Amino acid sequence: MLFTPEMSLLLDRDRARGAAHIVPQDESPYVHLLADLARDTGLTIAVGSMAVAVPGGKNANRSMLFAPAAAQPVTYDKIHMFDVELATGETWRESNAYEPGRAVVTVENTPVGRLGLTICYDLRFPELYRALADKGADILLVPSAFTLTTGKDHWHPLLRARAIETQCWVIAPGQWGRHDAEGKRESYGHSLIVDPWGAVVADKGHGEGLALAEIDPARTAQVRAAIPVRNHRRL
Repeated sequence: MLFTPEMSLLLDRDRARGAAHIVPQDESPYVHLLADLARDTGLTIAVGSMAVAVPGGKNANRSMLFAPAAAQPVTYDKIHMFDVELATGETWRESNAYEPGRAVVTVENTPVGRLGLTICYDLRFPELYRALADKGADILLVPSAFTLTTGKDHWHPLLRARAIETQCWVIAPGQWGRHDAEGKRESYGHSLIVDPWGAVVADKGHGEGLALAEIDPARTAQVRAAIPVRNHRRL
């Protein structure tokens, strides 16, 4: 199974320039291309996200999971919008162009187990990950384009925390490097795979490439038996 970062197909801070390439999902040539690629290779492909136009004049930041035998991808729209002002002077207003999603989405019977879908800034809202765990997720997916400013301090701790508190694997493919000639958009990288104990089993670091790991369901069962927090929750 292959996982890619948030905004895999288009990442441009100049929204006017990028708008010409954003179309409804059913009109995108890339959706058809990726479906064909999954079918021809036998890979299940989880595209971290792409921008798609939705009714009302805004876009959705949408994850898509393409299974080899599926006619249509499973989709998830990012729920939490990245609207922040950082001490460095960076300002982000994702909600100006994107409509937040409202559905908590899991995908059954993937090659690595039952997936819970999230995107980037969702990572800071643990209640979403608890909801995914309650829906039976064994793997939590966090494709991201974490900024360099926040990534260097928060990326590893947050991903490990989500793994530890839910006792799930976390797969987090991350964008890396500068994305525009103006140098206004730089991502942290460090694509990670974290096991249910919170141990980092793969870290790509800086640069392009693949982070590889085997997902062992027995490890999930071992961790959950050792510290049975799911049986100790008080509602």
